Amino acid sequence: MCGIAGIFHPGTAKPVEPGRVATMTDALGHRGPDGSGVWTARGVGLGHRRLSIIDLAGGRQPMASDDGEITVTFNGEIYNFNALRSELEARGAMFRSHSDTEVLIHGWRAWGADMLDRLHGMFAFALHDAGRQALFLVRDRMGVKPLYYAELADGALIFASELKGLLAHPSMRREIDLAAVEDFMAFGYVGDERCFVRGASKLPAGHCLLIERGKPVPAPRRWWDVDFSNRANGSARDLAAELTERLREGVRSRMVADVPLGAFLSGGVDSSAVVALMAEASPKAVNTCTIGFDEVGHDERRYADAVAARFATEHRERVVAADDFALIDRLVEAFDEPFADASALATWRVCELARERVTVALSGDGADEAFAGYRRHRFHAAEERVRTLLPGRLRGAIGAAGRVYPKADWAPRPLRARTTLLSIAEDGPTAYAKAVGVTLPETRAILYNDAMRRALGGHVAEHAMMATMRDAPARDGLDAAQYADFKHWLPGAMLTKVDRTSMALGLEVREPLLDHRLVEFAATLPSHLRVRRGQGKWLMKKAMEPWLPMDILYRPKMGFVTPISAWFRRSLAGEAAALARSPVLAQWFDRQAIERIASDHRTGRADHGRTLWQLMMLEKAAARIFG
Repeated sequence: MCGIAGIFHPGTAKPVEPGRVATMTDALGHRGPDGSGVWTARGVGLGHRRLSIIDLAGGRQPMASDDGEITVTFNGEIYNFNALRSELEARGAMFRSHSDTEVLIHGWRAWGADMLDRLHGMFAFALHDAGRQALFLVRDRMGVKPLYYAELADGALIFASELKGLLAHPSMRREIDLAAVEDFMAFGYVGDERCFVRGASKLPAGHCLLIERGKPVPAPRRWWDVDFSNRANGSARDLAAELTERLREGVRSRMVADVPLGAFLSGGVDSSAVVALMAEASPKAVNTCTIGFDEVGHDERRYADAVAARFATEHRERVVAADDFALIDRLVEAFDEPFADASALATWRVCELARERVTVALSGDGADEAFAGYRRHRFHAAEERVRTLLPGRLRGAIGAAGRVYPKADWAPRPLRARTTLLSIAEDGPTAYAKAVGVTLPETRAILYNDAMRRALGGHVAEHAMMATMRDAPARDGLDAAQYADFKHWLPGAMLTKVDRTSMALGLEVREPLLDHRLVEFAATLPSHLRVRRGQGKWLMKKAMEPWLPMDILYRPKMGFVTPISAWFRRSLAGEAAALARSPVLAQWFDRQAIERIASDHRTGRADHGRTLWQLMMLEKAAARIFG
């Protein structure tokens, strides 16, 4: 894994100072502690920071072809690079290294942009073709690896793995995008469609961008999509067998490395499945690690210990205090944009523990998105069934009843009748966009000051996700919800969290359950094989029954739970009160509204812990970037 950055002049081929590219690249030094490189030519400069994983002696970047016509800077891994290398050698390509990076050079020469369909992996790269006077930017299918870019006033296009790489360029203006603030307050992250800094963009997951000299910079082009509109045929037994083979394929392909490799093990279904299949494929004991919490209700160590013992792994664990919020400022620095998923604290700690022994770790991320494993998926599927049975007028009456029903934010959602009634009254996309969110539109409207409401000009964060669901290649509401997760939640929240925390510590994390062939297969499964009898990921659990015990497969989902609500009533109570006095937040928020939610939370009249956490992370991120 690495960090990349560069500069390209689409108009006049102005000289590029190597030192400027080096400055942008050095801002990403944490992503590549093992080496750096800069390459410049007329009108272009590419930079690279390297975390050595494959071909430790070779593989230095930026890497150029023998004739100097093609140069690439690459972040990620191509898992099928050996097969592609053999295919290219059969066509006459001559390789100088054993690196997967060189496959991109010969692949571009042989197939052009069509090579993307052949790549299995996680990646973001920039390839310069001197003959075409063009720069080709690419991001992998799921968005595992990030890529930011911006056009400057002098016509240059700059790019980098992280926003801090763009901000290292002296001509990059630091002006906030208030629509991104609205998106963040809605969802707790700034998604692919926007950036916290106005003028900066993210290349969306599964997209590429070809910039040719003498032509305007075009819009990114989608080169991959997941399709939920088709259905697989076959019995549950046969589909489970096929799923097992695809799981094996995803895990084994990600076990190739020239450095120590291990896995995260929480004791949940997904990480346990990955460890089981790693153990099946490895002659040596698998390195595993887990973190526990000093509060019983949040601690999964006994389940992780059971799985570790079952597969004889080299297992390590560490206990983290429930009030472990000392990392807050380090997270702000790592993420650049505001990020409000407090489980990033726990993710940081497990990456930190893993990095003590390994350089590459496999995770169980992605199964919930692919196989409908989140609680919200079960609720949405059930609510969609109710919506199809009730006429619109009756649903309107149900919504009216919900509006007068007492709130019970403290209760589990099945017991929150108000939330369920209001959700059923709305259409599926509207209800799901709110279910995925953190702070509802009506609460945001109260929090914003008049100037912020005018500046937003009617922009509502949920509308983008709602449009995605309505246009989704899907057969039913569950399909559409999962499709929206792949387009918004997965790249914007889950994968961003893992990338920034792991890369800040020089650890490469691989997601075998996001192998695109596995995801494409999962999207064809009938809904009743994903959600069944109150169980999400039903077919995946059935497929793993020969490997994992019932109490691992069918226990309630926990995940990394961070007690932020309790923090703002105890250790961080002062921080909550100070938010109303923040001159940074006063630019966009009503101070009295913040005072009210902080007071209501502190006294227990309401639970605003997640919103207070959002406000705190927003304040810190804005102060760091904009001063």
